Amino acid sequence: MKLEARKRAAGAVGALRRAGQMPAVVYNSQLNQPVSVDLKAFDRVFRSQGTSSVIDLEVDGDVVPVLVKAVQMDKRRRQPQHADFFAVTANQPVSVHLPIELKGVAIGTRDGGQLDVQRREVHISVLPRLIPGTIDIDISGLAIGDSLHVRNLEAYLPAEAEILDDLDLAIVAVVPPRLAVEDEETVEEEAEPEVISKGAEDDED
Repeated sequence: MKLEARKRAAGAVGALRRAGQMPAVVYNSQLNQPVSVDLKAFDRVFRSQGTSSVIDLEVDGDVVPVLVKAVQMDKRRRQPQHADFFAVTANQPVSVHLPIELKGVAIGTRDGGQLDVQRREVHISVLPRLIPGTIDIDISGLAIGDSLHVRNLEAYLPAEAEILDDLDLAIVAVVPPRLAVEDEETVEEEAEPEVISKGAEDDED
């Protein structure tokens, strides 16, 4: 996806924002260029591409492939205020956080289990051209007691990718139903004072 930008001088961002533009910077180890982009256009591209997809940033006619590395938000207005674009090099790996999409309905939930989702993304290092948009995992075969860990994602990634997260971290699990356990504990808690009360009455008699 393409996004147009213009070079700008550092500072004086108030006038840019009033004109519907958003200040940003394009950088890497050899580059540090302030730019401006149309706020609405950036918002549309960012919602579609996120931080894990390469964007063709056209800066005054020159196309620079970039990743969105950081976005400053106006919490009150819920609008982007500034963005950091990392200019990627084709033959150099980049680190990205890929979203994990869970597909299907775990068979264990049909048997009363509960789905416990612990991670929604994974941190990897990979060449820009090999970055997958998302990692789609089929969880329909998970029974009660089954789980998936970060190490299981290797099968879904390019062979050249390196996972930067701890491989033992859990992603999702199907845990046993808790309601029955809680009900049993409640019954035990209620039963105990009744026995004590009954014994106290017997002692009084």
